[in-house]
Amino acid sequence: MNFSNLFKAVDAMIAFRDAAKRFKGPASAPPPPDAALSQSAAAQGLAGQIETRLTSVVVAALKEAFDRDHARLELERAQLEDERRRADEALRLELRRQTVDRELSRLRLLGGTALVGWIASVAGFAVHAGAASVAARVVMGGGWVLLLAALATAFTAQGRVSERVFDKNAIESGGVPLWLLIAGLAVTAMSLLL
Repeated sequence: MNFSNLFKAVDAMIAFRDAAKRFKGPASAPPPPDAALSQSAAAQGLAGQIETRLTSVVVAALKEAFDRDHARLELERAQLEDERRRADEALRLELRRQTVDRELSRLRLLGGTALVGWIASVAGFAVHAGAASVAARVVMGGGWVLLLAALATAFTAQGRVSERVFDKNAIESGGVPLWLLIAGLAVTAMSLLL
């Protein structure tokens, strides 16, 4: 440590004290006790005011910090709610897409079955065309009409389902293709019995 700087600082403090005494005037008698009490009360009042101001500043800073935290929490809560809503919507769309895929698969199966049934009945009719009676031919023709109608309604229903992928209404192709297919197969089978 540098002692010369320390001595210079002590000399400066002594010089400052002497200068302060000169401005005060001659050393007077100590102040009366009431004056000492009033000075200590004034000092305490000043300290109380400073303490009050500091307390209000600290309270204001804490309130601002709590308000900022509350606003941040509200923003995070809103973001979480928005993300949850988006996830729910994505889940609904995915379930909707799966429902549409299942319905399209069902309709393709019905259409394929109707086509295979029609081809099989045409092939069966070609083999037994000479031995078939007029009633069997008429019933076979009715079966063909029903099978072709089942094929057509299955294709039409596929188009409607594809158009309504994101529509809020329920996906319903109806049971018309299924019932036409069943009726066509039944009538075709009856024609083989005639």
